[in-house]
Amino acid sequence: MANATTVDIKASRPWRRFSSAQRTARFAVYLVIVAAIVAALQTIEIIPEFLADAPEQIGDLLTRMWPIDWRAYPADVHSALIETIHIASLGTLLALVLALPIGVLAAHNLVPFTPFNWLAKLLLVSSRSVNSLVWALLFVGIFGPGAIAGTLAIAFRSIGFVGKLFGEALEEAHSGPIEALAATGAPWGSVIVFGYWPQVKPAFWSIALFRFDINVRESAVLGLVGAGGIGMALDAALNLFQWGRVALILVAILAIVVVTEIAVTQIRKQLL
Repeated sequence: MANATTVDIKASRPWRRFSSAQRTARFAVYLVIVAAIVAALQTIEIIPEFLADAPEQIGDLLTRMWPIDWRAYPADVHSALIETIHIASLGTLLALVLALPIGVLAAHNLVPFTPFNWLAKLLLVSSRSVNSLVWALLFVGIFGPGAIAGTLAIAFRSIGFVGKLFGEALEEAHSGPIEALAATGAPWGSVIVFGYWPQVKPAFWSIALFRFDINVRESAVLGLVGAGGIGMALDAALNLFQWGRVALILVAILAIVVVTEIAVTQIRKQLL
């Protein structure tokens, strides 16, 4: 009889997806989000007149950018576009060379020494916390305008990305093959080459290709701060109000990004 009563009481209770504590927590989160949005709107000071005028300004800009100045491509755009690809390629290669040892130091199972692990992670966080444009401004101030500054900016920005993901891949490697090699008396280098590398190789190539894809996009705008590439041609065209040439450069950037995406996808299929 008691069991029947208990079942009836449970059946009569309305079902609720969240408990009272969960509903209160969700309400608090929503309240914080709304408060943050309100504070942001007050800080950025949106001017309604500019918003109302935006469609007309966009239409006027598109009108000035048509027709596209295709004749400017051989003389003014092609070399800058090739330089952009070189900046992305060399920057990615340099980042891989610098990031791999830092990623190894960050992996606690390879280097079981906490101070080294924390130092490596600090370097990786420092690299990721600075935007590529800021790195470019820094290296332009050191080396002057040009492709060297852009290459180093791409490299130093990529170190944190590559090193963090590569270090995590090392830490997630299965311990079985490593323990088997260690039990046979294999040296540390052999353990890495035959124990860790076969496990992390797919992750490494995925990280490298994905970062190269990102770097092509980022290197296209580094020229806006003088770091070489097609961004410098875009900045010059904007300053001279050559809107047909601006349209051509934007089309070229879109084309190289699409081609890079297709190429990276095909290479990844072949490697993995």
